[in-house]
Amino acid sequence: MPSPDWEDLGAFLQTDDFAVEATIVSAEGASRSVSGIFDEPFLDAQLGEYSFDGAQPRFTARAADLAGVQRRDEVTIGGVVYLALGDPQNDGTGMAVLPLVKQEAGGAAF
Repeated sequence: MPSPDWEDLGAFLQTDDFAVEATIVSAEGASRSVSGIFDEPFLDAQLGEYSFDGAQPRFTARAADLAGVQRRDEVTIGGVVYLALGDPQNDGTGMAVLPLVKQEAGGAAF
């Protein structure tokens, strides 16, 4: 596979390679499809007597494709519904990371 052309980030986000298709539905009901990288690393953190261990899902895509995504917008990836935890975090390269939380059956996860 040739090196990605960084002038065209879309070359890096082809669904026949590493990327997946996500459907984003805003609070107003507008729906769009976005190609990006889904990652669900395990997080194990402790602060004093409090500890957390679990998944920290996130979706990385072109910043322009994630523009306008807001907290609690629905993001469906592989048939699983997630909610955006906040606004996309631009990384300065034209890409952005959208932190997610899995939606619980019957309601929001947060």
